[in-house]
Formats: sequence, structure tokens, C-alpha cells
Amino acid sequence: MLQPRKVKHRKWHKGRSRGIETRGTELAYGSYGLKATEARWVTARQIEAARRAITHYIQRGGKVWIRIFPDKPITRRPPEVTMGGGKGAVEFYVFPVRPGRILFEMDGVTRETAEAALRKAGHKLPVQTKFVTSEH
Repeated sequence: MLQPRKVKHRKWHKGRSRGIETRGTELAYGSYGLKATEARWVTARQIEAARRAITHYIQRGGKVWIRIFPDKPITRRPPEVTMGGGKGAVEFYVFPVRPGRILFEMDGVTRETAEAALRKAGHKLPVQTKFVTSEH
């Protein structure tokens, strides 16, 4: 799964996801893409599940680009631990997605294949998505 090799700060503040995305909103590598239409945290496990769904469907044909990388650490306290004692240990990493962000891109396959593969990937993600092409 995706996770940073080295980080400047081990634990982050939670933050708030506001507004629409300004970066990563256009297709840059492939002809087809999967674009988020709502804001949510996408975990490294969810990204990997979507990637596997795509590669399984296209069966070693075409090329896939993952346009997001989970670098935000999410911490959890152990169960039944009292208040105090500092912030919990890092459990997993997420990427905070905002509406308009391209999540995956594909090329080297037909439009029908790309649409079906990206639709399957979209079902693995916690955000509503739509299929986009570079043709318009």
C-alpha cells in the first residue's frame, strides 16, 4: 500500500476540507480519468483496492496512473484508554479529496473498457465519481 517513506512531521492536525479543487483537475497523462465530485478522505487501502479493480479488469492492457498519494497521517487512541496522555499513534494514511480532483487516469484501452474499469474502481472509493475523457 501507499505510504510516505519519510515525513517532516509524524502527526498532523485534522484540518477541514473546504471548497473545490484547484490543482489536479485536468487529465495530464491518459485519455480517460476518474474525477471526484465530493469531498472525503480516501485511505491508502481504498486507493489500492481501486487500483487492483482497474488492473484486474483491463488484464495487463493499457496503462494506469494514480494521481493521488496518501500522505496525511491519521492517529487513533487504543480502545478503553482514558483522556490525556497525548495524541494517539499513527494508524493509517489518507488523501483529503476535494470535488474536481482527478483520482486515476488510463490510456491504451478502448473507451468502453476504460469506462467499465473506472466505474468498478469508483465503487471501491468513498467519494462519488464521474468518468471524464480528454475528447472535450
